[in-house]
Amino acid sequence: MRSILLLAALLATSGCTFVHMAPGAAEVKVLAAAPGCEKRGEVEVSVKDRLGPYERSESQVRDELETLARNEAPGVGADSISPITPPRDGEQRWAMWRCAG
Repeated sequence: MRSILLLAALLATSGCTFVHMAPGAAEVKVLAAAPGCEKRGEVEVSVKDRLGPYERSESQVRDELETLARNEAPGVGADSISPITPPRDGEQRWAMWRCAG
């Protein structure tokens, strides 16, 4: 019975995101590679990639890691981000750039 409740809870939240976009983060561009812009810093972000014995969707984890990195960019005056490392175990490192102006 307990495992059925856990499974039901997991299915109910599987389409939900746990990370929300912060003010100003929607304007931050996500670049595939490091541009020729002013580097403003680096950030390592992390999210839960599993709930108990159940692995979360890889695409959902990637989206949340990107959102967290975008959320950090305005705080250091960056308008773009690019991945430094691929996602691994719910963690990823990003570079933050100022390309405009």
